[in-house]
Amino acid sequence: MMRWLFDGLAGSGPGARLTVLMFHRVNPLPDELFPSEVHRQSFDTICGWVRAWFQVLPLSEAVMRLQDQSLPSRAMAITFDDGYADNHDVALPVLQRHGLNATFFVSTGFLDGGRMWNDTVIEAVRHAQVQHIDLRADALPALRSVFDLGTVTARRAAVQRLIAAVKYEEPQARLAHVQRIAHAARARLPDGLMMTSQQVQALHRAGMQLGAHTHNHPILSKLDDAAAMEEIGRSRRVLEGLLDASVEHFAYPNGKPGVDYTERDAALVRRLGFRTAFSTAPGVATVHSDPFQLPRYTPWRRHRLGFAGQLAANLRRKT
Repeated sequence: MMRWLFDGLAGSGPGARLTVLMFHRVNPLPDELFPSEVHRQSFDTICGWVRAWFQVLPLSEAVMRLQDQSLPSRAMAITFDDGYADNHDVALPVLQRHGLNATFFVSTGFLDGGRMWNDTVIEAVRHAQVQHIDLRADALPALRSVFDLGTVTARRAAVQRLIAAVKYEEPQARLAHVQRIAHAARARLPDGLMMTSQQVQALHRAGMQLGAHTHNHPILSKLDDAAAMEEIGRSRRVLEGLLDASVEHFAYPNGKPGVDYTERDAALVRRLGFRTAFSTAPGVATVHSDPFQLPRYTPWRRHRLGFAGQLAANLRRKT
């Protein structure tokens, strides 16, 4: 039934539509702060669904066949962003059990013990030794408040407000803000959230593909041309040095077109010689899609019919 539905929507050959799924973390167990985030069991279930309903291809093969108009019906590729250690520890064994391939877009500046700024905020709230984070003296108006941490619901709200307040600040200013947040929370922060270089190499040896995702995960649209080019190119150089293999695909940090990256950044990616680049805009890729602004989409519903329905709706989007 589902395969018949997706056959009708996805097409094949010149009219084919490629679905590219996007994930970030796969936690071992459900996370009370992010109950909708996938974990080992839910990811295993999702992999079972997509293996039954779609033809899951390695990303390089999928985009090559899209461009030469030989893509099979119900074609799909799977991607991960950022480079979390659970991609190797949790997601990889599940993918292998289902015989699926995925591409991991890695922000290389956080390998071997680094931590992304948003995770500093999240872990500060998670491990806070206080019931309130008092930032009433902060210089940034959006942070000038007291953030309640007394309940799980309050902690979820605090994470959302804190991240939104600093997300589009300049990188150095943002780092200073999140350090003040962690200090106010009196939190001891983990340093093993991201992959090690050895884990990246292990993904490659397992037959998975690696892609660039900048070095420090900046908002590219906030950078000048030289800084943006360095961020994009450095991530590829680091990965190619680790893997002794070419890195051909790129994903924009945050990835909202016109906000997180611009046409300038797509032109830089093209100039640097990547084959494709991916946004976080919903939709499906067709032979007419810009190869340097390909869409990705992942349903958030966790029951079978809801997940399938969202995939079907995405396949119906105008491209």
